[in-house]
Amino acid sequence: MNAPATPALRNVSLDDRYDATDGLVYLTGTQALVRLPLMQRQRDAAAGLNTAGYISGYRGSPVGGYDQALWKAKRQLDAHHVRFVPGLNEDLAATAIWGTQQLNAFPGAKYDGVFGIWYGKGPGVDRSGDVLRHANQAGSSKHGGVLAVAGDDHGAKSSTMAAQTDFIFQAVGMPVLAPATVQDYLGLGLHGFAMSRFSGLWIGLKAVTDTIEAGGIVDVSPQRLRVELPAGFPMPEGGLNLRWPEGSFLQLEERLARWKIPAALAYARANRLDRHAFGRGDGEPARLGIVSTGKSWLDVMQALADLGLDEAAARAAGIKVWRVAMPWPLEPEGLRAFAAGCEELLVVEEKRALIESQLKEALYPLADRPRVVGKFDERGAALVPDYGEISPAFCARLIAGRLKRWAGQPSDARGALPDELVARIDAQLARLDAKERGASKSFGTIERIPYFCSGCPHNTSTRVPEGSRALAGIGCHTMAMWMNRSTATFTHMGGEGMTWVGQAPFSETKHVFQNLGDGTYFHSGSLAIRHAVATKTPITYKILFNDAVAMTGGQKHDGQLTPRMIAQQVRAEGVGKVVVVTDEPDKYPAGYFDADVAVHHRSRLDEVQRELREYPDVSVLIYDQTCAAEKRRRRKRGEFPDPARRVFINEAVCEGCGDCGVKSNCVSVEPVETEFGRKRAINQSSCNKDFSCVEGFCPSFVTVHGGRLRRAPAGARGSSAQAGTAGTAGTAGTAGAATDAATDAATAAARSADAAAGLPLPTLPPIHGSYGLLVTGIGGTGVVTIGQLLGMAAHLEGKGVTVLDVTGLAQKNGAVMSFVRLAEPGQALYAPRIGTAAADAVLGCDVVVTAGREALSRMGPGRTRVVANVARVPTAEFTRNPDWQFPLGAMEAAIVDAVGDDSAWFVDGTRLATALLGDAIAANLFMLGYAWQRGLVPLSAAAIERAIELNEVAVEQNKAAFAWGRVAAVDPARLEAAIEPAIGPTGAPPVSRRLSGSLEELVARRIDELVAYQDERYARRYAAAVERVKAAERALVGGEGRLALTEAVARNLFRLMAYKDEYEVARLYTSDEFVARLNERFEGDFRLGVHLAPPLLARRNARGELVKREYGPWVFKAFALLARLRRLRGTVFDPFGRTAERRMERRLVADYEADIARLLASLDAQRLPLATQIASVPEEIRGFGHVKERNLKTALARRQQLLDEYFAERATAAAH
Repeated sequence: MNAPATPALRNVSLDDRYDATDGLVYLTGTQALVRLPLMQRQRDAAAGLNTAGYISGYRGSPVGGYDQALWKAKRQLDAHHVRFVPGLNEDLAATAIWGTQQLNAFPGAKYDGVFGIWYGKGPGVDRSGDVLRHANQAGSSKHGGVLAVAGDDHGAKSSTMAAQTDFIFQAVGMPVLAPATVQDYLGLGLHGFAMSRFSGLWIGLKAVTDTIEAGGIVDVSPQRLRVELPAGFPMPEGGLNLRWPEGSFLQLEERLARWKIPAALAYARANRLDRHAFGRGDGEPARLGIVSTGKSWLDVMQALADLGLDEAAARAAGIKVWRVAMPWPLEPEGLRAFAAGCEELLVVEEKRALIESQLKEALYPLADRPRVVGKFDERGAALVPDYGEISPAFCARLIAGRLKRWAGQPSDARGALPDELVARIDAQLARLDAKERGASKSFGTIERIPYFCSGCPHNTSTRVPEGSRALAGIGCHTMAMWMNRSTATFTHMGGEGMTWVGQAPFSETKHVFQNLGDGTYFHSGSLAIRHAVATKTPITYKILFNDAVAMTGGQKHDGQLTPRMIAQQVRAEGVGKVVVVTDEPDKYPAGYFDADVAVHHRSRLDEVQRELREYPDVSVLIYDQTCAAEKRRRRKRGEFPDPARRVFINEAVCEGCGDCGVKSNCVSVEPVETEFGRKRAINQSSCNKDFSCVEGFCPSFVTVHGGRLRRAPAGARGSSAQAGTAGTAGTAGTAGAATDAATDAATAAARSADAAAGLPLPTLPPIHGSYGLLVTGIGGTGVVTIGQLLGMAAHLEGKGVTVLDVTGLAQKNGAVMSFVRLAEPGQALYAPRIGTAAADAVLGCDVVVTAGREALSRMGPGRTRVVANVARVPTAEFTRNPDWQFPLGAMEAAIVDAVGDDSAWFVDGTRLATALLGDAIAANLFMLGYAWQRGLVPLSAAAIERAIELNEVAVEQNKAAFAWGRVAAVDPARLEAAIEPAIGPTGAPPVSRRLSGSLEELVARRIDELVAYQDERYARRYAAAVERVKAAERALVGGEGRLALTEAVARNLFRLMAYKDEYEVARLYTSDEFVARLNERFEGDFRLGVHLAPPLLARRNARGELVKREYGPWVFKAFALLARLRRLRGTVFDPFGRTAERRMERRLVADYEADIARLLASLDAQRLPLATQIASVPEEIRGFGHVKERNLKTALARRQQLLDEYFAERATAAAH
């Protein structure tokens, strides 16, 4: 049915997150933890207490964004007397919080008490075990209390290993609370403070990805939670809270075991933290009782819903569910009441069994007790794994398997399974089985793995010289292990280099490099350097100073740290040799570093490292370059210099060798398919201005100084530069006031959200129980923003919603997914992840991720509809493999196979959004508009547009992108007409990118090019050679057969004959097409620089290779002269013709012609495919100078191998 076009929307503000004192608010789990201390302060004030709050810890997924959220809420924290002080590391932060509980043991306290929140991921809990043990035994203060938030990465999405902190907390005697929803972070958090105050214990709060990183609607009404202190609980002399002076250490232990932990159990019992959640009531006879906690409870409840077991069906079948909020220590009395009358208890918990053993211990004394199964069934067979993650699909199979043992049995007091229910269960299991069978199909799709960001300093800093090896650091440094960088193995945080300390005495290897981030150095890595010095181990620590903790979101250091401080500190520790490598050596003032600390440009990194590896002791290389992602963020805020400089590739000059990708390792260097082969282009939307790509040994790189990216349809603006101006002087002029007026009009039209006015309203999908919308895309492109906009839009309409953003390492160009689940008001939502074959719609902002295994597993035929952006955004593999192919057809086929022919739509949203709005970042909102107009989103356009306004980021552009996406879905001709000025009439690409439609056209275009390259005689030589091959091949394949050999010769003979010498490079820089391509991307006043390495002028590096430098606008005059002198090529007057490279290029042409003549002399149908391979070998001869020389060696070896094979076959055929 049609949803209302303009529903009444709630009056919502983003400030409601922390300022609202009543009603419903949309929050993430992380934001709930920010709000929690504000609510605790308010509750204390209402009770007449003057308290303060103190928060400290160390970031790490899934609590990686907590500190950033706290900084953003500084106004509210200050107003509520809550101080946030991030810790240098986890154990020091915990120790500081221990100190807050000691405040009132001494005179001078300003407050009645200080409540504290410590946070850290699993490894942080591990390293803080000592202080947690001490502080927990010492106790919390009467009006203070402490929560320890542990980020458990159960799936190791952003960790070197999966974590389960429950047992660490158990070992130190800290109760554990396990939130399942965003609401629980507030409710259990407040209970945690109250329990801590009552029992004197620190309270652990288990935060897993699926709960803390989820978003949802919470009730912040103060009356929602009422704390009941246990009546009649006996207290020891002096109470349970922290005191000073303290008793003996054994008395502390006794108080913990004998009084404190029982007090926590009493509190849990008095407040019914663990509770009956579903099905038959406590004490009622039942077949199956299910006991679960936290995220696992969500999976259980989702599984029951998927199996068709609502409350009534569960009661009839004899099912009930107990939800555990405190998995340790397990409160036994409520559990025993729940278990009474059950035939079997099924314990469902992720990872190792914590509840199950306690449950068995609690029930063992009972004469009438149910059978308990969990990790193993009653026969000892494995049931619930104690590794990995569980899912609703797993739980559905598990529960169904336990229930179906009673199928067909007569009904009794414990319930029965009617045939109708069994049929529903079987149907769901069949759907799951069918999906698993379908997952075994292979379509040749690819995966998008995490990678360094565009312009990331790691791209350069993690290189090591040939013959050396490196050890990875944690965080972003870990990714170097899958980038062919001679980097292997890693350690925990702070242990960097210590594995080599142990290996070195027993290894013939003399030296290694150790990568170390500045954040890790500040956290604990400096101690590792101290130990390496103490053991006199030959190692070079490469400390990357990128001025941010990059992996977790670009946070600043937790204290003062500069390159100078690092240099001074390591020298003080005894490091004998310290050098600095940077992208900007001139930024340091005179005397910044000590006189013996050398500073080098990053272009000299290889030779610097070659010198350091010969140093016999500990050395330190400080690589100073700001994090690329943080540069982008700071530039948006106006807090970081944004040089008026961009890199542009003259694709006509580009040889497609990929050396620029090798040098920069940058994912913003993308492939461009042209008539003359694959070339390279810079993605200006994602480029972070690192400029290391210009070091690729190729004369195609141009630096554009000044001007700006063209933001509106080019045709509407007119030309920014006259051909003669840009082509000869490298500058661009203005277009005049009339053009400016036209520009403003075009921009306003393109960005207007009114573009969708008058479009027919789609039929929005109904919500049956819940509606699952999966958003897929690339990390760092705004996918998470889409999920948050949909979450806010649902809140505005009063719908139920959960949003889970799964990122992990994916923020670094990897796969990102947002799971959006919607429900009508009052309808429960459980597991935030969309289950197997359970997606109702998929908004694919990237076709690679959409066709990946994770996304496909969520799609089901007859249920899921997909809209996918088919923009050819390469994966990181392209940086290493210049011949990498984008398997679009296979990916589209995989999606269609998953959902059906009529349930998938494919559109190049990036191309269209960029042409309309000038920035690829608008593509995701464009795709959302397309999906909405197709009827995939059960929310009103008004709510989505209001959510965009509330987000307060690029509001007009985002609303326009959403509107134009709607247009694209129903009126693509109108949209193409709107962008026609930007891409040419009828959407035709530039001439060089228009591929030939026939062999005749292919040859004719190359003849024209060779005439321009040299002269008509030269072109006739080419045409005659191709014609000879065509005649010979036609005689073999007949009149209609494809002439594959002829096409190969036509392409590759041209490639060899049109070698790019000085004359040709000059001609291609003075061509009208170069100027047109330049003005298509840039506007305003700009000048050009070209990066060249003239053999007579360029210096050589440590490997003897020429090094490029930038030449200014004057070089275009030299180009113009050289282009006119091209007919000197190959003559006695050619000043360049006698170099080894030019002689080699002429020889290659002659050798190729001779090879083709030999092949034609003995060509037959059987060896025609092999002859085609031989004719295609020159495709591998790409690049300039030493790059071309290296590729030539490989190509010549392959040529000889194929020729030997060809003539061996001829000899074999003759013998027979």
